[in-house]
Amino acid sequence: MFPDKACSVVLSSTLLPRILLFRHPQAGVQLVKGTIEKGETPGQAALRELAEESGISAAIIKDNLGCWDTGHHGQIWSFQLCQPGGPLPEQWSHQTLDDHGHRFEFFWASLDQLPYADCHPVFRRALVFLCEALEARGHWTDKYP
Repeated sequence: MFPDKACSVVLSSTLLPRILLFRHPQAGVQLVKGTIEKGETPGQAALRELAEESGISAAIIKDNLGCWDTGHHGQIWSFQLCQPGGPLPEQWSHQTLDDHGHRFEFFWASLDQLPYADCHPVFRRALVFLCEALEARGHWTDKYP
């Protein structure tokens, strides 16, 4: 399976991790995601998209969480766990230079209470896949004592 999209996954460093999401002004709640450009690895694309869409320019790839067939326009997404170079605020907005210059509103969401109702169906399915991948790779469990 060869991915054509890279999805940047950022988790908080809190005991019960939260995931970084954003509200697109026209398309609801989303994960950072974009096209893998010619010559890029999925990890390079994930870091580039993270900088472009959120303003987080200092990050590294912590883990490759695998690929997922979206069932949407033939897209295959590669999920990359990204670790920012420092602490991030509870929420912020970022004005993109591409994607028609939208302002994205970033926030943290608890993995066990994700805002599925505010997501496009493909992002709902992506979050289900992602929670399973995070648990399988030991980055999260929904079975806290």
